[in-house]
Amino acid sequence: MTASPPSTARQAFYDEIRKFSMTPLWESLSTLVPHTPNSPCVPARWRWDDVLPFIEQAGTLISAEEAVRRVLVLENPALPGKASITQSLYAGLQLILPGEVAPAHRHVQSALRFIVHGRGAYTAVDGERTTMLPGDFIITPGWTWHDHGNEGVDGQSEPVVWLDGLDIPMIRFFDAGFEEKSAALSQRVSRPEGNALARYGHNLLPVDYQPTSPTSPLFNYPYARTREVLERLYRDHELDAWHGVKLRYVNPVTGGWPMPTLATFMQFLPAGFAGKPFRSTDGAVYSVVEGRGRVIVDGQSMAFGPKDHFVVPSWKTFTLHADEDAVLFSFSDRPVQSALNILREEKLDA
Repeated sequence: MTASPPSTARQAFYDEIRKFSMTPLWESLSTLVPHTPNSPCVPARWRWDDVLPFIEQAGTLISAEEAVRRVLVLENPALPGKASITQSLYAGLQLILPGEVAPAHRHVQSALRFIVHGRGAYTAVDGERTTMLPGDFIITPGWTWHDHGNEGVDGQSEPVVWLDGLDIPMIRFFDAGFEEKSAALSQRVSRPEGNALARYGHNLLPVDYQPTSPTSPLFNYPYARTREVLERLYRDHELDAWHGVKLRYVNPVTGGWPMPTLATFMQFLPAGFAGKPFRSTDGAVYSVVEGRGRVIVDGQSMAFGPKDHFVVPSWKTFTLHADEDAVLFSFSDRPVQSALNILREEKLDA
């Protein structure tokens, strides 16, 4: 074999080709095509008791209309300034106060709302409103008009906070993001509340219904129904040693994911549950609905309680533990990884 050229000659070569916008692959191949996934993201947790004062302060500093969306972004500590909780996912906590309206707009990005705190706010999606209650999972499909408001319920008004999950980093990667503001503050409501649930939420469909979008036509998945199913399955079936009782939300028309880019899940961990280690290439964001416990990610233990949030990055081994009955909502980029045939996961024994 021919001996490698001296480092000085090699560096001179690199400097020369850089003038022509070229670079040597062999200097970065192991980084571009690693032996195993090596996410720069780190595990992180946002305790509700820590973030609530800042959410409340934001409500005194800027109005929902002025901000368009009054949100505190949950940034991964390893990705400062990127507005990303993983390299493909965005997460933030949005506040809307009694009497406020967050103005109508639409964008290419798909969005989910998971209601964390408070009652009485609504979201309007493409002509239909739905009241948002804690634990509800709500979809805003890409390029659909949507606005939010807080009119209270049963004569009671209180601040409402929800988790926003979006595919913003994915859309940014493809340079495909568009947004449009509405001339009206709120969209015109053309269907009564509950219409989508009646049409699509009972294993029945209108006889001549033809889907026009890969996104679920059912845009509110009420927590009361989900919680009932979790409890029933816990009573009737053996626990999964890694996940407890874990269900995925589905598009009732196709049986697939509710959104083309975001997968959503709800799981129940009974008191005393100690999960076996698991890892997958789809990093996930978790919102704690009920109960207390801890997640251990690559040896790092993070306690969690109601309304806390945490992130498990791609291919990090983790276990879930419940000190009391716990319910966790989570979302990830699994639909995209599945479609690209790059998803890998491992259930480990120890």
